[in-house]
Amino acid sequence: MAGPGTAVLRTSTLELAPLPGAASCARLHAVSVLHEWGLRALADDTALIVSELITNAADASAVLPERPPVTLRLLAGERSLIIEAWDRSPLDLEARQASPDDECGRGLAVVAALSARWGCERIAGRQKVVWAELAL
Repeated sequence: MAGPGTAVLRTSTLELAPLPGAASCARLHAVSVLHEWGLRALADDTALIVSELITNAADASAVLPERPPVTLRLLAGERSLIIEAWDRSPLDLEARQASPDDECGRGLAVVAALSARWGCERIAGRQKVVWAELAL
């Protein structure tokens, strides 16, 4: 998330239903926005991070009875791009170590490898945001 003293120059927000196509829609949106903002060099890493974060958020929301939407937010400042995925799951994020035979479970490792820093915060009880920061 944008820290204290971080000047946010541009913001984009996209709300999505927690459906299987949410990650691809979010990825296409993010790449288009970065092209408009003149940040094409970050598009590939951003697409991967968005895909991982929105997939996790959609999976967390899809199992809730009310199936609340998930939100992608992009924040570009002078020195960094913040990618946020918001959901309303009461469950905290669980990073895990995937074994070589696992078909999933490597998403947060990908996010960590591609970003300068990343984290997860609980906001107002049932809202959770998982974010990643890329240096410009």
